[in-house]
Amino acid sequence: MKITLLRHTDVDEKYHRCYNGHIDIELSELGHMQAKEMAKFLDTQEFDGVFCSDLQRAKQTLQYSKYYESAVFTQKLREKSWGKHEGLCFDEIIAQGEIKYLEFIQWVVALDGEPYEEYVKRVREFFLEYLPSLDKENVLVVTHAGVIRVLISLVKQIPLEEAFCINVPYSSYILYDSSIKEFSEVKYNDIAKN
Repeated sequence: MKITLLRHTDVDEKYHRCYNGHIDIELSELGHMQAKEMAKFLDTQEFDGVFCSDLQRAKQTLQYSKYYESAVFTQKLREKSWGKHEGLCFDEIIAQGEIKYLEFIQWVVALDGEPYEEYVKRVREFFLEYLPSLDKENVLVVTHAGVIRVLISLVKQIPLEEAFCINVPYSSYILYDSSIKEFSEVKYNDIAKN
């Protein structure tokens, strides 16, 4: 199975570099422009399955594509919930004085919201159990950077911290061929750089 993993397009700048999790934020003006450009690319592809996070920023990324109507929208493709820390950046969380950063996994576990193990399990079950059970050859998944990085960590068997160092910009996509367990380089339209 070939999977195109698309990160949703741009959101308002106040949400950049924040733990947005399950906040149901919409795309920025740039994000809508990126989504329209991305639709031109997507609509040239032949997908026999389309899956999308049910959060607005992902749904709006897909809305300009011919695949929107046939997409399956699911909570299973949501970013990790960060509970009371959602919408905050690293410095804002540190300033609260409740949590200190010692190392990556300790930090992720210490933050509120969906337990880290459950998040990884959710991603594993969707990509490594559910999708392979379908009779599909070429699938599109519109999701969030964290979900893409967790999948990379699972497949490549690398530490999550290493996977989270991979730059997955808004409006970028990466191709995953599950038959050979290989990822392409992250790709994006020029408008994503603006």
